[in-house]
Amino acid sequence: MSVVVVGLNHRTVPLDILERMSVPAGSLSKALDSVSGREHVAEAVVLSTCHRTEVYAFAERYHGAVQDIRNFFGELAFMPPEDFSDRLYTYHDESAIAHLFVVACGLDSVVLGESEILAQVKTAWERAREEGHAGPSLSALFRHALEVGKRARSETAIGRHVTSLSQAAVAMAAQRLGGLDGARILLLGAGDMGESMAVALAGAGASEVLVANRTWDRAVALASRVGGRAVELGGLLDALGEVDVLLTSTGAPAVVVDRNELMPVIEGRHGRPLLIVDIAMPRDIDPEVGDLPGVTLLDLDDLRSFAEAGRDRRRKEVTRVRAIVAQEVARFLDRDSARAVVPAIAALRDRAELIRGDELARFRRRLEGLDARQREAVEALTKGLVNKLLHEPTVRLKDAAGSTRGERLAAALRDLFGL
Repeated sequence: MSVVVVGLNHRTVPLDILERMSVPAGSLSKALDSVSGREHVAEAVVLSTCHRTEVYAFAERYHGAVQDIRNFFGELAFMPPEDFSDRLYTYHDESAIAHLFVVACGLDSVVLGESEILAQVKTAWERAREEGHAGPSLSALFRHALEVGKRARSETAIGRHVTSLSQAAVAMAAQRLGGLDGARILLLGAGDMGESMAVALAGAGASEVLVANRTWDRAVALASRVGGRAVELGGLLDALGEVDVLLTSTGAPAVVVDRNELMPVIEGRHGRPLLIVDIAMPRDIDPEVGDLPGVTLLDLDDLRSFAEAGRDRRRKEVTRVRAIVAQEVARFLDRDSARAVVPAIAALRDRAELIRGDELARFRRRLEGLDARQREAVEALTKGLVNKLLHEPTVRLKDAAGSTRGERLAAALRDLFGL
């Protein structure tokens, strides 16, 4: 069995391909069913965020599982695997464990040390576990990953300053406009990202914040929280005629605003500029909207460039976080090895006891003439023989627990005795 991760992110593919590979929350159950139902995948977790889609699997066979997951990505994007397989990254066992820990710490994010990824890792694991796709092996790994992410943020400064996509989106908008004082801002989407952007807007000096969302109650609640005004989704285009900035982060599976429907709105603005920051995945705004006069459209690619400029302040913390990751990978492997040894010992003793009981049953007729005391003696004798035979293997396995030798001995024991 191997732990395998196959994925792609903002570094390995352009935004349009990443978009096609994303798994919206509403499609996650179907995606989990699809990948877990494949021949070589025993357990699976699908992690899909604004800038990555990854499948973590506990695999029956490494190469078979990798191909299964590549096929899954192909079906997800309606593309033959050979068109994108060279852009996928693949890790297994220790490298896969280290990759997940790095992701949980925010070292592999657009915004270095971002805080949102830890909750996304937790949510992905919990969904997979609740739906029966993450068993004991992946659950132990993801539980440990959450511990590592929390440790990195408590023991280093990796999580200081601008450490979320939503914060970076607001900061990028402010930089483009030279500040948000007096600006009228429309938030499209009142989910976690929209809520985080609303929080980031607090104190930015905006004259008004409007909130539009598919669910009206959520729009009202978020608008009330920031002292703003809720807008019906049907009135979105009218609101776009009023505002200076649109910040969008819905979970819609397709474009929410396209070029043709926005064109008359832009004409009605009479040259007044509109800044749009789209951090949704898939994108909410038709990329061709950026060609309209007076419109500046920024997306995740622009956010990546903006975030890169702010990485230097936290770059020195990366070395400290990577040291934590290395320690925790070693600790997890030790734990995992120990977990492998204990069941092997228990299984060996169970098998020996089953054989002992079967043999006594086979000789039951020959033992019928024994009185109770003699039967107790036979019971004690057979148990003693089993215990003496298993004593040395048990001691050696326990001594080797938490090491690669322990893993080898446990594997050999399972193979030799068919455990």
